[in-house]
Amino acid sequence: MEFDALILSRLQFAFVVAFHILFPAFTIGLAAFLAVCEGLWLKTGKEVFKRLYLHWVKIFALAFAMGVVSGVVMSYQFGTNWSLFSEITGSVMGPMLAYEVLTAFFLEATFLGVMLFGWQKVGRKLHFVATCAVAIGTTISAFWILAANSWMQTPAGFAIDAETGNFYATSWIEAIFNPSLPSRLSHMLLAAYTTTAAVILAAGAWQVLKGRITEPTKWQIRMASGTLAILLPIQIMVGHWSGEVAHKYQPAKIAVVEGWCETKDLQGTVLIAWPDDSECGHAGITVPGTSKYLFANLEEGEMLHGMDHYPESERPPMWLVFYAFRIMVASGLGMLAMGLWGSFLWWRKRLDEPGLFHMAAVPAGAFGFLAVVTGWITAEVGRQPYTVYGHLRTVDSLSPVSAGQVATSLLVFMVVYAIIFTAGVVYMARIATRGFDDTPPDPASRERRPPGTPMGAVDEKAETSDDIVAAE
Repeated sequence: MEFDALILSRLQFAFVVAFHILFPAFTIGLAAFLAVCEGLWLKTGKEVFKRLYLHWVKIFALAFAMGVVSGVVMSYQFGTNWSLFSEITGSVMGPMLAYEVLTAFFLEATFLGVMLFGWQKVGRKLHFVATCAVAIGTTISAFWILAANSWMQTPAGFAIDAETGNFYATSWIEAIFNPSLPSRLSHMLLAAYTTTAAVILAAGAWQVLKGRITEPTKWQIRMASGTLAILLPIQIMVGHWSGEVAHKYQPAKIAVVEGWCETKDLQGTVLIAWPDDSECGHAGITVPGTSKYLFANLEEGEMLHGMDHYPESERPPMWLVFYAFRIMVASGLGMLAMGLWGSFLWWRKRLDEPGLFHMAAVPAGAFGFLAVVTGWITAEVGRQPYTVYGHLRTVDSLSPVSAGQVATSLLVFMVVYAIIFTAGVVYMARIATRGFDDTPPDPASRERRPPGTPMGAVDEKAETSDDIVAAE
């Protein structure tokens, strides 16, 4: 591979996206988990749910901040590395990304302060409203980002100016609610919820293995196992739906994902493949005749196009997309297995006994992140060689930059990200796995400072503002 400016710019954007997507995927699910915990606390009055909330809200704050920072860096690359893409598609992409800031980021930023520091400033119900507002904000943010990205996958509601070649919207409803948005948004939200559940399960399992078994530990393992067992079957169905949409609008991507060499009316599923000297370029182990089940909505006599139907210049890279998809599926099935296993042990009243399940759950905490990253590789690399599928090629979207400039910035990104984000992730992991104090401080019951009391005169039992955020 020749590492020219195009390849290096794609690698740099992929590197930044791979880091960035980990944090939104986690915070979307964690915000929902926090809203559930606080809602259960208000409904039942059980302190265990408040302890879970106060424990995980610290991790949420750190992950949210790191997601914002990495997202800002990513957005700058539209100007530095992909200025032609920004110029050509800006009239369509710009408003969608702007609305993400106006409708989601402002909502999150405003109520995040109340969520973190408002325990002694607002009532319980209003604080719960703030938590729900942050959770809704993360979902709205996902909506607009997925709307913009899905428009690049299945562009609709636009036209091309004959003089400038720039894109402009003709119907915002069609552009925003493009054909792939419903399935891809559903798929991403479920991925976020299951990713968070896998992390919470891993943290609880670690605490059990270390002998730190408290009521919050028991509850988070039960909640995480149940979430995985319920949502993963739904995720599989939504993923299948997304595949059907991709087959309709991006058939070359599906041909590569499935490893189909020749166009046929009945195709099989290639489980694994390896390069060979055949005309197709690979051989593998295939389960024959599966297309009639996977693509049951095909019309009678409709052919399933293989890679031979498309010129090489119109095909996405075979091996990266092919195996990224299989890693995503394997990671999802691994989380499903952990959810069903944990639910079974819960039913048998053995979930709190350290054992093989807990040892397996710790590394399985990474399955969600692995599935998210490989899923986005499947979607984004599978869109190649286009940035806007069928209309704007990637090579025509690049800024006039040199390979040396891009290589230098890529190396800087790699060094800085390796230091800062590794430290942040390690710190969050330490917080998540250290367990719960059996006699935690109660920030909600702290006595207010009487009027007229000097700022330095604080009751010995009262906690500092740091205690409010760090309380468990």
